[in-house]
Amino acid sequence: MTSFLSNSISEKFRQNFIEDDRWRYLTDGLKTTLVITFFAIIIGMIIGFIIAVIRSTHDRTGKLKILNFIAKIYLTVIRGTPVVVQLLITYFVIFASVSISKTFVAVLAFGLNSGAYVAEIVRSGIMSIDKGQLEAGSSLGLNYPRTMIYIIIPQAFKNVLPALANECIVLLKETSVAGYIAIEDLTKGGDIIRSITYDAFMPLIAVAVIYLVMVMILSWLVSKLERRLAKNERR
Repeated sequence: MTSFLSNSISEKFRQNFIEDDRWRYLTDGLKTTLVITFFAIIIGMIIGFIIAVIRSTHDRTGKLKILNFIAKIYLTVIRGTPVVVQLLITYFVIFASVSISKTFVAVLAFGLNSGAYVAEIVRSGIMSIDKGQLEAGSSLGLNYPRTMIYIIIPQAFKNVLPALANECIVLLKETSVAGYIAIEDLTKGGDIIRSITYDAFMPLIAVAVIYLVMVMILSWLVSKLERRLAKNERR
């Protein structure tokens, strides 16, 4: 019985991954997933920091009312709708009449989505900095923008770094819906193998394991980062 199960598993493994080099669907898909995640994180961080500065500046000084209004609409729309719907709208509506890379569309859609969450994370970090820091910057002869750049944002960034790292983990998992616009990412790679072999178990479990390993590695790095930050604060 044990021998039969062993042979059956090895045969299924061969059919799903070894035969016709089907494992390449997973490795190529993983590359696409990592590319989308990496560039979406960059876009999300840039947008998030800009929105956070606009909103925190308005909250503390009352300035930038129009930009703050636009930022609030952006946050409401992005945070109030599913990321997969945003992806579909971006590809099938916004870029419907344009010949454009699907990967670029995915990067843009996920980056815009992530930016909304990064913005609130960073804004909370900026608002947590005591107002006395602004006064300290002013006493040093720094104007508001310079005080934000050299005093407030570095402290806020340090405070929210673990939360930003966790947002990166969430974004990595969210990219699994990229297949909705026919991108051959990691999840789609597993689905392609399933459609060829008519065996759902092994390819989908393989996809789940790969995601799990990546998330565990990132979570370990985040926990290590949190311990280091805590150690630095005690000094």
